[in-house]
This record gives sequence, structure tokens and C-alpha cells, in this order.
Amino acid sequence: MERKIKPIPSLKGDLSLPPDKSISQRAAIFSLLHEGRSEVKNYSMAEDPLSTLACVEHLGAKVQKKDDVLIIEGTGRTDLNNQISELDCGNSGTCMRLLSGVVVGAGLSIKLTGDSSLSSRSMKRIMTPMEMMGAKILAANNQYAPLHISRSGELNAIEYKLPVASAQVKSCVLLAGLFGKNETKVIETTPSRDHTERLLNLNADVSGDHRIISSSANDAIPNQSYSIPADFSSAAFWLVGASIQRGSEIRLKQTGLNPTRTGLMSVLKDMGANIEIENESNNSAEPTGDIIVRSSDLIGTRITKELIPNCIDELPILSIAMAYADGTSIIEGAEELRHKETDRIMAISQLLKSINADFEELQDGLIIHGKPDHTFESATFESFHDHRIAMAAAILSLKGRKASIIKDAECAAISYPSFWEHLDTLSN
Repeated sequence: MERKIKPIPSLKGDLSLPPDKSISQRAAIFSLLHEGRSEVKNYSMAEDPLSTLACVEHLGAKVQKKDDVLIIEGTGRTDLNNQISELDCGNSGTCMRLLSGVVVGAGLSIKLTGDSSLSSRSMKRIMTPMEMMGAKILAANNQYAPLHISRSGELNAIEYKLPVASAQVKSCVLLAGLFGKNETKVIETTPSRDHTERLLNLNADVSGDHRIISSSANDAIPNQSYSIPADFSSAAFWLVGASIQRGSEIRLKQTGLNPTRTGLMSVLKDMGANIEIENESNNSAEPTGDIIVRSSDLIGTRITKELIPNCIDELPILSIAMAYADGTSIIEGAEELRHKETDRIMAISQLLKSINADFEELQDGLIIHGKPDHTFESATFESFHDHRIAMAAAILSLKGRKASIIKDAECAAISYPSFWEHLDTLSN
């Protein structure tokens, strides 16, 4: 589906954003492992969380929906369905990587499949620690889905130092560790999203510049009855959109403010963005608050490798902010972007090339020479079937003199089904 986006002078209004996708998927998996009933409010109905929910049901959870509450009767760790032979993870890397840990820990024999996009993303980073824990994994070219996973011997407890900051790899290892008699430890030197250890109440110690998170069968799986906060990754598009569109003001209600997720907001503030937080609360699964963003004059910035894990998903839209900032911005140490739903460094480059922006593509990032007054007539943007590229293109389209076209725009539904409706709301 092609979507035509007309330029507008400003973005104004209040939004209740969709529920957090990462937390939703964890809520489903952790509810499965909890022995008993969990009531999850505000579960995301985007494609990825629905894929995870379907897998959880196949593994034995009983799921029913009442209004905005998802009632999940978990099996616990010892009564997972061992008759299921295949799980379809759709487009969700979170689903495949986290469930791999569950499958290995439980000693199940299951094939994990996904769509063509997911099947092109390497699973080597989880295969290595899972094989150390005793798993046997057959994969296409020894790294791609489908993954045929089994384990015949005892689960090995391991101490695993993450080679790169990755919440998905960390979560995979910790979930497998929950089935072991002895303690499994994950060591991270660069912080990554901490939803898993928060929601499972896992022990985390700090030793020097290392953080050590542990799990074992002795850890009780807590009830997962809470409300999913609004998704900060969805907020990112409006934070940038309002910042670069003159006369804009948007309030994003009760949005997740987990400090391991809000890197984009910190970067934008360093660039001069006008962002405030009101009505902060800790009554949900994680900290939340209303984010108010107004238009501002941005300046260039530098994002180093250490900052990347905290804003990896938001780099496509952050690149648009950089294109309209005064001065040069640099993104480095972000080669992981080349292994997402598409090669996102390449995709961002194509967006910028379409408007004749001044930039350089690097193997691990970008150098963007921003111009606050940069204009373009119109453009046809390729989304590469990547939801974050499609939505970044929409914000970029607002800066044109005439309407622009976004190809395969329906892919936004993977993470943000109401994005186009919300764009219309803020444009009126």
C-alpha cells in the first residue's frame, strides 16, 4: 500500500500511544511461566506481540480477553506443552530469541520459524550461549531460522559475558537459566534494556563496570498482573516530528520512561529539544509520565557506541532530527543496524538521498550535515517493508513542499497500528 503524505505547518494535540511492544511480549512469556493467573492490562495488539501470544498459547497457556485485560493462565515451568513441534514467531526477533531460551531451558524439541524478514536475521548470538547450556540447534547456514532446537542432557548453568549489549540475548540466557538447578549468570559491561530482570525480579549486582544478572529454578516467577505502559519507541516519532516542525506542541500521555529505553529523549535534549515530563508515576509495570514536546532549534550531536543500546530502535527517526539540526551529527558504533528488519543504515541513507540531504554513509553509522532550513519538492520513499523506516519517512514527508509517497506503508502496523490515524489527528 502506498501512502501519500501532505506537508503540514505543525503537529498539535494529545495522544495515548500504543502499549509497549517489548514489555507486552515479555508479559505473555512470563505469564506462561508463572503457575497461575495473570491479568495483563493494555496488552499490545500489534503484529509482533500477537505472534508471541499465539506461541504462548501453543505452549499451553490459556488466554482470554475481557475489555482491555488479557487473562493468562500459565502452566508454570514444569507443565509446558511438550507435544507442540513448531512455533511461528512471525516477524518478531524478540519472540524467537526469548522463546529459544524457554525451549532450551525446558528441554523441548521444537522448530522455531518466522517470516522472510525474520529468517534473514542471524540467530548466532543466541545459538552460542544456548549450545553452551547443552542445546542442539540446527539452523540454515548455521545461523538463520528455522531453528530446530532440542536438548537431551542436563541443562548447564553458565556464566556468560555478553559480547555486545543485547537485551534479547541477555533475556534468552536468563530464561533458559530459570530451569536450572544451579545459577546462570549474565555479565554485561554496557547496559541494555532491563525489562526482563525488572519484571522477573531477578538478582542484579554491580561489580566495577560490570552488571551481573542471575537466574535459576530457585527464582519464583512473579504474577504478571500490571498495566503495560505506552511505548516510548512510538513516542520517538512525535518527539522528533514536533521538534522539527515550527509551532508544534504534543502531549504523549503516560508513556514508558524506563531509563534503559529513553536514550533518544536524552539525545534530543542535548540537541536543544524542548521536552518536559509531567504526571510521573510508578504505579504500572515500569515508570511512566506525560511527555510534552514543543518545536525548537536543534544543533548537531555525536552518538558513540556506548549510547547505541539505549536508542538502537530510534536511530532511523533520530537521523531525521539530525538532518534538520544546525551542524554536523555523527552516529558511530551502530553496525547492529545493518542486521535489523532491513539494513537500516542503508535504508536511512536512501531516505536522506531522496531529499538530497548532505550526509555520508559509514559501515557502522552515518555523518549527517544538518540544515534547519533544508527543503525538498517531494519524494517517493522506499520503506523496505520496515515499520520504523516507513514511520521515519512519514515525519520526513512533512518537510516537503508538496505531497510525498511512502511505499509499503502498511508495515507500520508491525509495531504501531494506529500510526497513520495519529498522524491525521495531530495534523488537524
